[in-house]
Amino acid sequence: MAKTAIGVIFTNLHEENVPELVRRRTMASIPFGGRYRLIDFALSNMVNSGITTVGLMTSNNYRSLIDHIGSGKDWDLARKDGGLILLPPFSEKHDKLYTTRLEALCSLTGFLSRRNEKYVVLTDCDGVAKFDIADILEYHEKKNADITLVTKHGKVGNRSDFLLIDADKEGRVTEIAHTPHVEEGTKAKIFINVMVINRQFLLNVIEEAVTHGYTSFESDILIKQMHSLKIYDYNFKGYYAGIDSMAAYFKHNMELLEKEVRDELFGDRDIYTKVRDSAPSKYGENAVVKNSLISDGCVIEGIVENSILFRGVKVEKGAVVKNSVVMQDNIIGANTSLNCVITDKNVVISDQKTLSGCSTLPYFIQKGTRL
Repeated sequence: MAKTAIGVIFTNLHEENVPELVRRRTMASIPFGGRYRLIDFALSNMVNSGITTVGLMTSNNYRSLIDHIGSGKDWDLARKDGGLILLPPFSEKHDKLYTTRLEALCSLTGFLSRRNEKYVVLTDCDGVAKFDIADILEYHEKKNADITLVTKHGKVGNRSDFLLIDADKEGRVTEIAHTPHVEEGTKAKIFINVMVINRQFLLNVIEEAVTHGYTSFESDILIKQMHSLKIYDYNFKGYYAGIDSMAAYFKHNMELLEKEVRDELFGDRDIYTKVRDSAPSKYGENAVVKNSLISDGCVIEGIVENSILFRGVKVEKGAVVKNSVVMQDNIIGANTSLNCVITDKNVVISDQKTLSGCSTLPYFIQKGTRL
């Protein structure tokens, strides 16, 4: 089934939710879970489901993303036919960078017209989950749908732009609310920015949007044409982590310390990422590590509890790191204390510092900072 589909990943959408993490990178290349980037989950879901042609839409800050994905060989996407394809951030007719999903789709006409697969799987990079896309495609075909929206029952977070979905007992969508005024924490069926759409139908939608001057895929197509189109809801019941704020980013990293979450995300099917040949982590004589994920290349001489350390982190003697996310190549000085802290890459914290945030407002340190 997946052989009849191509994938398109939007790498820049929803960056307004985590501005601290995207000043020098795309949403897709935000580090997560010790050794991954957010794009690894979208790419791996597609590859594991047999999709071998994937287009990446990106408009700015993409240097770290390009460095990470390279030719796509780590995902078995370095191919002569198809494989990983970087798509321009503007159409062949216009040189304006896209700012919305519909503008991005309008730049896809050349790419889509040259393919012959029946379906297109569209996904963003603001969520962490392990999907069986082949199952979603099978559902889409069984329902003879024009569009299938993947949803998840959960609490509405801090998203600045989201859709709430209602469907009848057959799964056909009956109501779509675009960023309604609801209290944070309200339970609802939320569209998690993954959809399946017929390729030729998508081309027709894009042509109609250009002709009528539409500006929003959500409002002008999904909502206005909901009753005339066959839009179905596929409710995903597995683990899903929506990265819609710094607090959510912190929370979902911390959830990886729970075995059942790790088993669901990383068991059964692999999540692929860029392979780095690093030495094993080294633990000093007085090092203490409890309930933490430690990546390769780290040197631990202090105390680490309930934390996630990315590759190449050094924790010096007397340092205490608790409830924190420490990204790649950080140095935590002697007798320094961190609690509820997120440090970006290449941060150096000198000796005898005390830094603390809380779970809902973690203390964040920008990339390359020296304290």
